[in-house]
Amino acid sequence: MSGFKPQQRRFEIAGRSFLFVSYEGHPGNLARKQPAEPAMWCLMVEGRRCAVTPFVPSQSLESLDRTLLRWIHANALPAAPVA
Repeated sequence: MSGFKPQQRRFEIAGRSFLFVSYEGHPGNLARKQPAEPAMWCLMVEGRRCAVTPFVPSQSLESLDRTLLRWIHANALPAAPVA
């Protein structure tokens, strides 16, 4: 049995809600041709998950929040208009 405990981080930015959930990694299965998957932070979108960044158990919450916020601004929000 795994000792992995999923974690969640939630952000409200520009009227939008972003929910990130940590998922446990899995070893690959050569018989089924499935590659190994590392533990990841995923953005939840309409019941589906989108891998964002590796899950690092020793990472501080402040560092994690900076990483996730950087990802949101780079990938999920519209670019700022050029004056």
